[in-house]
Amino acid sequence: MTDDAIRFVLDGEVREVRGTDPNATLLDYLRESLHRTGTKEGCAEGDCGACTVVLAELDGDRPRFRAINACIKLLPTLDGKELYTVESLRSPDGELHPAQRAMVECHGSQCGFCTPGFVMSLFALHRSEAAPARERIHDVLAGNLCRCTGYRPIVAAAERMYDDPAGGNGYWLHRPYANGDGSPSAGEKALVERLESLRRTETLALTGPAVEGGTRRYFAPASLDDLAALVQEHPKAYLLAGGTDVGLWVTKAHQDLDSIIYLGAVPELQRVRVTDTHIEVGAGVTITDCQDVIGEHFADFGELFRRFASPPIRNAATLVGNIANGSPIGDSMPALISLGATLRLRAGAETRELALDDFYLAYRKTALAEGEFVESVRIPITPGDRHFRTYKISKRFDQDISAVCGAFSIELDGGVAHNVRICFGGMAAIPQRATGCEAALEGKEWSEATLPDALAALERDYTPIDDMRASAGYRRMVAHNLLRKFYLETSGFEGETRVIGGRN
Repeated sequence: MTDDAIRFVLDGEVREVRGTDPNATLLDYLRESLHRTGTKEGCAEGDCGACTVVLAELDGDRPRFRAINACIKLLPTLDGKELYTVESLRSPDGELHPAQRAMVECHGSQCGFCTPGFVMSLFALHRSEAAPARERIHDVLAGNLCRCTGYRPIVAAAERMYDDPAGGNGYWLHRPYANGDGSPSAGEKALVERLESLRRTETLALTGPAVEGGTRRYFAPASLDDLAALVQEHPKAYLLAGGTDVGLWVTKAHQDLDSIIYLGAVPELQRVRVTDTHIEVGAGVTITDCQDVIGEHFADFGELFRRFASPPIRNAATLVGNIANGSPIGDSMPALISLGATLRLRAGAETRELALDDFYLAYRKTALAEGEFVESVRIPITPGDRHFRTYKISKRFDQDISAVCGAFSIELDGGVAHNVRICFGGMAAIPQRATGCEAALEGKEWSEATLPDALAALERDYTPIDDMRASAGYRRMVAHNLLRKFYLETSGFEGETRVIGGRN
């Protein structure tokens, strides 16, 4: 274990930060310590995108560029990465990046407060993809809000920035994401060398300045065994993965996180494994890195991920983090429960497997024992005539918390329903199966005549609450209508049925 500085790369140079508060955010460090005020604070909760920066990490032997929200990124998690802010994009001779130049040429800025965040999202796209479709551009920019310019000229700038494939003066950050033959440029090779030089093989342990009540500690283990030992040694520590919720505890709830154990540096937790029977997603895998794999097997799940949050949030948030958080309105849990997902839990050297629907005991209370953590989630791949749908109901299409999220899974054998699994989020204090409704459908003909009993049972399964997102009556009506929608989509009423393994 090393008690060391945070080491990262900025503008091609390795920086070291010592003695920092482990609760400090990257945004505060940029603005207050480095005086890089191009990165703005708008919402301090990862919604508006004004604070967007880009991180480069190794993905195999190539660098990967991802836009993230600096406002909810805890500074110590920057260790081992390369950071780009809007000030980083200008070439040594002063030339603007193609994204910046396109924003000027297309009149993509008025007040300018949101502009640096848009530019950074466009920079990440420019470094990662060639000539994206307009729909892809819309998705990439979903995490950046503009209140005065309007989005049409910004989208036009996203298209315009690819017009000069040579990148003006040839500065490597201004060029397309790779050489014409797909090989890495000299700049990328130098970046890879810098990142490799920052790799750690031991746990990073940081001690922050003394605060009222004690001293804050931060640990970033470099192996799964080290992580398990640390969780046993510090069972009350906060486990941090993407930080898209934990970050808000700091910026909005002003909580003091005395001890933090970071999962993002554990290689064993960064893997997605697909077998003939299941998909296994490690606790450190981001939504971005698992959404396509899961979407290939469960088309509706893939669409749900697209509405899960903005790209900068998906680039940081982890699937297991969403599960372990235990929120009753987390979008992934109803879908996973309806598919029969299980969790691999670890305490020290011991592991056990638990059905996800047995994981939630009460509001924000789970079945985790002291010193135990979630290592991975396993999603069964069931062959045969199984039908799966998940529906998210919210006030906005993008970046909104669900009022109700429903998921349905059913096997049909000669028109008879078997293995019925129905789960709703937003209808109870935990993501909860509709067991009465399932029983009313199990072994029955999948027909209009069966629905009244199932709907009556669904009425008894939940006692939804009234809150700012929806009334109890609205939630109840939505749940009924989603069951009807699922029936119509899987009964042949609306054309070809979609089954697991297919596409919409």
